[in-house]
Amino acid sequence: MQRIPVASTNLASVGYESNSGTLEVQFRNGSTYQYAGVPEAVFSGLMNAASKGRYLDVFVKKVGYPVVRIA
Repeated sequence: MQRIPVASTNLASVGYESNSGTLEVQFRNGSTYQYAGVPEAVFSGLMNAASKGRYLDVFVKKVGYPVVRIA
């Protein structure tokens, strides 16, 4: 999946596959995670958020989308 570099103190890049609803996030420490079933509106919100790390925490992690660490 192709990721887009983002301006964030915690996140390095973010990718999204609309057909599957897969959100892929690479953190600055090098770890990469895929979240399943994420609506496109949540991805858009993440990309437009002033604090991408906080948005990811509140609207993705705490919601409980299934997650897999891939790197």
